[in-house]
Amino acid sequence: MSEIKNRSITEIARGLRRNSTEAEDRLWKELRNRKLDGLKSLRQHPLFYFSLKKRDYLFIADFYCAEKRLVIELDGKIHDYTKEYDTNREAVMHGRDLKVLRIKNEELENMNNVLIKIKKHC
Repeated sequence: MSEIKNRSITEIARGLRRNSTEAEDRLWKELRNRKLDGLKSLRQHPLFYFSLKKRDYLFIADFYCAEKRLVIELDGKIHDYTKEYDTNREAVMHGRDLKVLRIKNEELENMNNVLIKIKKHC
């Protein structure tokens, strides 16, 4: 845990990008370089939401489109056990006027449907 505290958020985000999941890689291929309706998407992007006593509180979104204030989260099996955390995290993001779209990894089997779903949320 102390290793994480000593690393900057930029280093953590870069590490997440380097060690992305297969699902994240698949979706990133469809979003990168403004491929989806010319919208710029960022991968493993830090979203600050609170600062207290010189400590920043943040989330790292799987994908983020600032133009549409849209956070896209890919949900693998681990999210079956983190529902309360995910719900709280979504509430914070909604409080920051962000839209949150959750996509299950299995949905990526039909990428066209996923891209349509993303466009609808934009």
